[in-house]
Amino acid sequence: MIEARGLSKRFQDKKRGEVRAVDDVTFTARPGQIYGLLGANGAGKTTTLRMLATILEPTDGTAIVDGHDVVESPEKVRASVGFLSGGTALYPRLTAQEMVEYFGRLNGLDETTLKQRVDTIFSRLDMNEFRDRRCDKLSTGMKQKTSIARTLVHDPPVMIFDEPTSGLDVMTARTIIAFIKECRDRGKTVIFSTHIMTEVEKLCDVVGIIQSGKLLTEGTLPQLREKHGEQDLEEIFVKAVAPLYVEPEAR
Repeated sequence: MIEARGLSKRFQDKKRGEVRAVDDVTFTARPGQIYGLLGANGAGKTTTLRMLATILEPTDGTAIVDGHDVVESPEKVRASVGFLSGGTALYPRLTAQEMVEYFGRLNGLDETTLKQRVDTIFSRLDMNEFRDRRCDKLSTGMKQKTSIARTLVHDPPVMIFDEPTSGLDVMTARTIIAFIKECRDRGKTVIFSTHIMTEVEKLCDVVGIIQSGKLLTEGTLPQLREKHGEQDLEEIFVKAVAPLYVEPEAR
């Protein structure tokens, strides 16, 4: 389970002074559930997820991930989390298989378990045809599949997806969406960040709408429709964020 408790992150900007990228965000994501973090570019989604994954340290507040505090026990949190973003950042000279095996060893898998995990994942994601191809020779979709494989090779209980389908073709995106559903069905705690309304409607059990670093509203889709008096998710989103919307900047 993930419990964010008053998570905040402030940065200093030479022109704008103090920037509150994330401002007192509190929510809970439970096992067997996909929590969707919906927001425009620059809303604070990625900064929030990076704090949950211990890539960034909160300025204030904290989060409990799989029973471990992100501030007090970051190394235990990292062992429990698989973090996938739209940027694959693969080492170009390694093959797809070598890349996944490297991350498996980093996470302490013995060689027998590692081989079993790699074979299972490569079959599930249809990666066998390019498992021996160097990462710099892979297509965008192949790179994203390789990134997924390295993320889940140690079978973490918590999965964090930060706009994982960005820039992908329809078929590869469908494969990733199906995989995210499987993570939920296997009882994992899943957080899914996106700005694409249709992905939220297909995937998410609970939705939190974020803008200007603030979590403005959350609930299941039926709850949000009742609360905001709209059936269309886009209309709900616009109604929720309009008072705080500003031109997007990198967060």
